[in-house]
This record gives sequence, C-alpha cells and structure tokens, in this order.
Amino acid sequence: MDERDEIFIEGEAGNRPPDPMQHQARDRVEKFINEHPEKVFFSRQIEVLHESEFFHWVTNRAIRDLETSGKIVSEWRPLKTGGSIKLLWHKSYRYYRRGAAEVVKLVEEYSNPNIGGALGRHGELMVLEGFAKSRFLMAGQSTREFGGKKWAQTEHNLDFIFERDNRAYGIEVKNMLGYMDYNEFKLKIQLCKELEIVPVFVARMLPKV
Repeated sequence: MDERDEIFIEGEAGNRPPDPMQHQARDRVEKFINEHPEKVFFSRQIEVLHESEFFHWVTNRAIRDLETSGKIVSEWRPLKTGGSIKLLWHKSYRYYRRGAAEVVKLVEEYSNPNIGGALGRHGELMVLEGFAKSRFLMAGQSTREFGGKKWAQTEHNLDFIFERDNRAYGIEVKNMLGYMDYNEFKLKIQLCKELEIVPVFVARMLPKV
C-alpha cells in the first residue's frame, strides 16, 4: 500500500483547466479537519470519507492545496507491510505523535497480506453467490481463455467468466478502498473484447465517469 500511487483518469495529469470541484473539496476538507482538530487521519481515509461528493483524485488535490497553504500538516510514514501512507492533522495539533502511531498501527493491521487476501476472497464469494442465485453458469475462474480464444498480450486474467442466455460475461472483482488502476481497467476491457465477452467490474467504488 502506497498512497503516492494515486490513480487519475486518463489525461488528468497533463495540462488541465481549473476544476471548480477542487475548490469545493478544499473547503469541505478544511471544514472537516477544523471540526477534528485533535485527530490524525491518512490521505486515503479523507478521500473515502468524501467520495459521495468528490472523486478521490479531486479530494487528493484539495489536500495538497491545504498542505501548501499551511492549513494542515502532513507527514509520510513507512509501513511494516510495505509502502507508506501520508498522515494529516490540523496545524494546531501539537501532540499528534500518539494519534499518528495509532493510525499507522491500524493501517498496518489491515494491510497485512492475510487480511487483504481474506477481503479479496470475501468479495469473490459474494460475486459467486450473487451470480449463482441469478442462475448464471460459471465458465471459468482466474482465466484469460474462452470459446477457443486466448488473451496473449499480457499475463492478466479475469476473476470469473459467467454465462447465461447464450451470453458470456468477464468479471473482475476489486474489493479495496482505492479506485481500480485505470490502466488495468482499460486492459481488462480489451481482454474481454478479445474474448468477445461483456466486461463487468464488481468494485466497492468506481468513478462515476
């Protein structure tokens, strides 16, 4: 887990016009931090807490604006499980160290490969049950082959392939806090096109666009 690997839509990182939503997000995040002056958060947490209003990348840019202006303080902390996270707190919070340590400990617990694997399996089990109840037939699992066709451009595969009413669906399950990697998203669509099946993404949250 490394929050420096932020996911943006295609072309977002280039020359872009001013985003009015970013100003709204900045005001909302500043208000939220002001309402919790003695609490430490991590960047992805703030993005998720505000995702009903703003895309993750919009909130992320708003956070960086507030850092630059000195409204909030941030610090990168390494994780024992690998990667690092950005911690955030109100500029007036002097005794943040204990809160920061508690946040890091909690994130490390949930970043443990055993926990991540269990969450992934749970998501896949929910998908299996849901499709089975709707009378879909599973035609493949962890595969990149179907109907005599094979995806050979990369080593990527699909979590499941289901069939019903003479139509096949390629299923990708992403049970995680952050958005699915956009390049992987495009690749899986191309994979499904190659196999002539319908792509379906089952995720906790995806950008509305």
